[in-house]
Amino acid sequence: MPGENLSRDEARERAALLSVDSYDVSLDIRSALGDRTDEEAAAGPRTFRSVTTIRFRCNEPGASSFADLIAPRVTAVSLNGRDLDPGEVFDGSRVLLEDLAAENELVVDAQCAYSRTGEGLHRFVDPEDGEVYLYTQYEPADARRVFANFEQPDLKAPFRFEVRAPEGWTVWSNGAGAESDGVWRFAETKPISTYITCVVAGPYHHVTDVYTRDLGDGTALEIPLGAMCRKGLAPYFEADDIFLVTKQGLDFFHDHFDYPYPFGKYDQAFVPEYNLGAMENPGLVTFREEYVFRGKVTQASYEARANVILHEMAHMWFGDLVTMVWWDDLWLKESFADFMGTFANVGATRFKDAWITFANRRKAWAYRADQLPSTHPVTADIRDLQDAKLNFDGITYAKGASVLKQLVAYVGQDAFLEGARRYFKRHAYGNTRLGDLLAVLGETSGRDMAAWARSWLQTAGVNALTPQVLLDEQGKVAELAVVQEAAESYPELRPHRVAIGLYRLEESRLVRYARAETDVAGPRTVVTELAGQDAPELVLVNDDDLTYCKIRFDSTSLATLREHLGTMTDPLARALCWSALWNLTRDALLPASDFIDLVARFAHGESDIGVLQTLHAQAGSAVVHYLPQDRRRAGERVLAETALRDLRAAAPGSEHQLAWARFFASVASEPDDLALLRGLLDGTEKFEGLVVDQELRWAFLEPLAAHGAADEAVLAAELARDDTASGKRHQVRCLAARPSAAVKAQAWAQLVESDALSNALVEATIAGFAQPSQRELLAPYAPKYFEVIGRVWEERSIQIAMHVVRGLFPDLQDSPETLEATDAWLAAHASAPPALRRLVLEGRDDLARALRAQEAQEQQGALAKD
Repeated sequence: MPGENLSRDEARERAALLSVDSYDVSLDIRSALGDRTDEEAAAGPRTFRSVTTIRFRCNEPGASSFADLIAPRVTAVSLNGRDLDPGEVFDGSRVLLEDLAAENELVVDAQCAYSRTGEGLHRFVDPEDGEVYLYTQYEPADARRVFANFEQPDLKAPFRFEVRAPEGWTVWSNGAGAESDGVWRFAETKPISTYITCVVAGPYHHVTDVYTRDLGDGTALEIPLGAMCRKGLAPYFEADDIFLVTKQGLDFFHDHFDYPYPFGKYDQAFVPEYNLGAMENPGLVTFREEYVFRGKVTQASYEARANVILHEMAHMWFGDLVTMVWWDDLWLKESFADFMGTFANVGATRFKDAWITFANRRKAWAYRADQLPSTHPVTADIRDLQDAKLNFDGITYAKGASVLKQLVAYVGQDAFLEGARRYFKRHAYGNTRLGDLLAVLGETSGRDMAAWARSWLQTAGVNALTPQVLLDEQGKVAELAVVQEAAESYPELRPHRVAIGLYRLEESRLVRYARAETDVAGPRTVVTELAGQDAPELVLVNDDDLTYCKIRFDSTSLATLREHLGTMTDPLARALCWSALWNLTRDALLPASDFIDLVARFAHGESDIGVLQTLHAQAGSAVVHYLPQDRRRAGERVLAETALRDLRAAAPGSEHQLAWARFFASVASEPDDLALLRGLLDGTEKFEGLVVDQELRWAFLEPLAAHGAADEAVLAAELARDDTASGKRHQVRCLAARPSAAVKAQAWAQLVESDALSNALVEATIAGFAQPSQRELLAPYAPKYFEVIGRVWEERSIQIAMHVVRGLFPDLQDSPETLEATDAWLAAHASAPPALRRLVLEGRDDLARALRAQEAQEQQGALAKD
């Protein structure tokens, strides 16, 4: 938004000039309750009072600077006892500060706006009982929507919050708090950045526990624990499991980090209409409430929740205790937390196979992001806050975590963890850059970290590793080499520490009989350790998933997988093969129909439920995007028939049965399939052990709505059955999914022409609007998209604008004409905001990839005819 951006150069100048000593923030949120009169509503957004006192130093007395604040109105500004005219010093996003002294006190009294977009102080009214819930979300720079501050991560300071709240509410913040005379006052925090301060308030359901640990010196560490959710979700709230994982994580990180948890208490709030998975506010972590499961879910969902809990906990050290100077080193917290989430899940919880999920699901996100035109080094070039917002992506999280897994293989786990311990102790409550981390890792490992960092952290792109096998006259391996390739646009060939596994069929099972771990560097590396081995039927480069690369296969290995993938005994190796096959499909090297066929033949035997659910999503995507139009219906039938077959064959009540039921609903389109879904809803059809709970009912209703078999009355009746916030989101999605021109026009208007929908309902409407079965109905919106996105970007908050621009990209109009229209917009809008252009470029790349895959499928069909 104009005036709301902050550049890296401005931040550097301000950090060089100012040092912040403390914040006192007083919020009055009693206005959160009650309806407003029409006159009040017409006057502007609902607001709350925010009074901030900042004490800070200036090393150049007489200089000028600014504080950050986004608010409808500023009532008063005082600098060092001088009253300033708000109309002169406040421009809507900044407060001008002139003639600064060496020691300064700034007081800003403002009316700030409640949010409906998940940015700043979000206000949610629960339709189930009318209760109001508040929470804050700031990353990267939305604390300025709640209180005046210096909004950049390297101007840390202690914070004291006080909050006046409606009677009967409970309020939480980063520090421990207590209520007196209607005011909640919170203990002063340690020095932290603005974006990780937090307030949660409302009639939340709240459960408590305590974590204790013997420190071995005669003292004990005691951490009060809390967990909360809306009252309407209390019957589903599994606080015991949340606390179990929390305690296991605290034990794990204390064991490995040798630095006591630094922020006192540990609260975890599961909040409505949340834009992220979670946020690492010290002492008060916030999560999206979808991690409170209203129906039966698979263990993959529980594993994902545990991973997020541990990811955010790792941030208490990586990110909160030690914070990056600016967002170009965002990876210093996100990559570490992403790696540590899985590392701790495997090391501390019941989810011992979490590395399988990481290899198959998390890395898929990274591989996709790293092949987009917007890819960037793990250490990125972040020019401003809009850049920062978009760099919470698959590179910063999943590729960064994958690179760290490679780093552990490169330097050794002991050296890696000792480096982390030194890093925390050396930079506690401070800010760091890449060099600070490399320095401690170089000390502990004795390895050249500069060269490693240049290859892995400061270059973009993903390498492909392919085995080459030469056999001698006796059929033994004469030479096995690994060929490394890179994309033309990112030609860096990196050093890889990899394991190469040799597999063969033994008693109808594909098993590993030889393994070598080696360093791969340059275009071709000979693996001498494997010479003389029996001829392999499958060579798996990057066995055990030590490095970050695209795995390729030689012709013998690929032929073996086509016939025997389902017999591979090791679940991680099998997951790596599935991941490699999906990458081949995305790269148009394996026809989409072949991947769909492999899923149809072998997915039923997949033991890892997370891998199975990933295969379901990938197979569905292959049909929608990578099959030509004349092959889609056949692909849909293969998947529907496969899903129904394996649903019937699954063990009653098993999580595999649930996964196949959900997949069947997602691909159902024929009258018989839809009739079966209706029968499951009304009870005339049953599968032994399958409980059709409320969440599953909505999953069955969406395809019925999308194919015209569930009208508005049916959906209204279902909402009456589930008159909750979750039910409302499901109903909105299903309403927008109906195959009607009027429905699509209404949904488009709600998304593009109005800002009345909350962030959660924007997401739901977009999800319903774009139905693969409705390409013709959606065709008129392709040209409209390019007409409106510039205005949407200017007028809406960046979070909502991102949802709309990304979610409405006309990827279902997969034709050269749409590609040309995209290119025409990009050519005509060279000066558009870089963040907006990035989203359009990413949509274009996905579309071009789909067209290449469709062409490859057509070519295979032509060859088959010849």
